[in-house]
Amino acid sequence: MAEQLIFDLPHRTARGKENYFVSPANAMAVVQVEDWRNWPSGKMILVGPEASGKTHLATVWADQTGGHMIEARDVIDADIPDLVTHPALIVENADRIAGDRGAEEALFHLHNLALAEARPLLLSARSAPLQWGLTLPDLLSRMSATATATLGAPDDALLAALLVKQFADRQLTVPPRLIPYLAGRMERSFAAVKTVVNALDAAALSTGRKIGERLAAEVLENAFPQP
Repeated sequence: MAEQLIFDLPHRTARGKENYFVSPANAMAVVQVEDWRNWPSGKMILVGPEASGKTHLATVWADQTGGHMIEARDVIDADIPDLVTHPALIVENADRIAGDRGAEEALFHLHNLALAEARPLLLSARSAPLQWGLTLPDLLSRMSATATATLGAPDDALLAALLVKQFADRQLTVPPRLIPYLAGRMERSFAAVKTVVNALDAAALSTGRKIGERLAAEVLENAFPQP
């Protein structure tokens, strides 16, 4: 069958608390984030790899606290005193500003003002602060002294839940047996879930085939070739 044109249609990512699946892999991090009233110095860094659910968990926390979310790279252009008028703050991808002196200084200022005004501060990053490559010593010392909550590698239950959620976000209906089929054969990582679902969606659109085990087998072979 001739391949069809693929249209990159937007898909809705569900970010509510009811859509966040808790398993042993992330349970401790969830408990730590939800216990924000007892955070040491009123701050916490949420650490996890790409696609591990940091933004989703941060969004749930923002809904609970009335928090305001901002990308770390945008803090440099923000009105920091105005940001601190919010009940709580979430700074996403704090590790991505490493080496940008202006951005690091802006985050340092936001950090200090948030703590001075007793505003809970949640930051997200892909790794612990010592691995970020920060060049501002004062910011490095503040971040290194911040407690961390780490999202662990996905276990079987979480991997299956992530697959279900990714398909649902794209409004794709798949046979229930496909979930354990994929979970038992794919690379066990958060990024792999997104890769597999994206590839299946694209393959189904381009070929006109239904998403099932046969198409999944082809996608898995292409996405994760055996040595």
